[in-house]
Amino acid sequence: MSRPSWTTVAPVLAAVALVPAWFTHPEGIVLGVLAVLLVGAVLAAVHHAEVVAHRVGEPYGSLVLAVAVTIIEVGLIVTLMVTADKDASGLARDTVFAAVMITVNGIVGLSLLVGALKHHLAVFNPEGTGAALATVIALAVLCLVVPSVTTSQPGPEFTGAQLAFAAIASLALYGMFVFTQTIRHRDFFLPVSHGQHSPVVTSAGGGDSFEHEPVDLDDDGHADPPSNRAALGSLVLLVVSLVAVVGLAKIESPAIESGVAALGFPQAVVGVVIALLVLAPETIAAVRAAARNRVQVSLNLALGSAMASIGLTIPAIAVAGIWLDGPLELGLNQLQTVLLALTAAVAILTVVPGRAKPLQGGVHLVLLASFLFLTIAP
Repeated sequence: MSRPSWTTVAPVLAAVALVPAWFTHPEGIVLGVLAVLLVGAVLAAVHHAEVVAHRVGEPYGSLVLAVAVTIIEVGLIVTLMVTADKDASGLARDTVFAAVMITVNGIVGLSLLVGALKHHLAVFNPEGTGAALATVIALAVLCLVVPSVTTSQPGPEFTGAQLAFAAIASLALYGMFVFTQTIRHRDFFLPVSHGQHSPVVTSAGGGDSFEHEPVDLDDDGHADPPSNRAALGSLVLLVVSLVAVVGLAKIESPAIESGVAALGFPQAVVGVVIALLVLAPETIAAVRAAARNRVQVSLNLALGSAMASIGLTIPAIAVAGIWLDGPLELGLNQLQTVLLALTAAVAILTVVPGRAKPLQGGVHLVLLASFLFLTIAP
């Protein structure tokens, strides 16, 4: 009888350790052991997400991971808002904004850099990627910028009616995108090979045009898709892994908060650290896909995660706000708004050509570094 693999054992151990740790206050070496289990759960989540993605194919595989992580992210935000000792009115904003900056600059930047360095150019479909980016920008401005400029409510907050409208609009935008990605124009979100490109309009000067032809995922030289039974087992273990990741991150958060306070950093840094932990599985999966010359999969993961992080989190927080006490600050400050605008402008210029050199990846990573530094030293 074969022994279970580490990808099966790690999430189970993490979930088992999570139960007693959730009801106690672990310290010292126990926190260290839980941190190791947290890393193991992250790596296991990456493996099982790739198994499920291979079974269902693109773009459904990217959608599965993005939605799963976001649902648990919402649970983490609500839990922290209920249990936090300090003011948590800006926790949802800080976490969502951090998720957007990490995905659009961090995951996109790493994917483009790895894909371009390994394969000379990172090639993707500008139609699908552009549609995803446009939806992310619209969601970010509507939910994170508009609250700072409305006048019905003092401060960076929505009124109840405004919050309800933003929640409905977010769900509508996310729903329309999912329909486009998975049904109406699914081919725009499939990987393209190195010599292929999306359709472009020939210029008056006689520029080249390329025929759009998505790569057949079953013909990519990799192993055949797993069986339904194996995919179902991985889906269950993926959920277990993600629950363990977020749960253990919650347990580690007091230690993170203490460390942040000891270093004299702003409270927003806690949200950034937790967002980095939660998004680690998608980051690793995206970089692996880029290394296999499937940059479109990486961009599906990055922008899909950013979109789901706003489009699902804001409605959920709006509903949770019915019984949550205290204000809900969603509006970004001036520095954050500038960083978001710069990120949107650079991302548009990156997406338009449908291919990228290492430079574009480096630019996005510099923007991520700027966000992290200015969060610590605003």
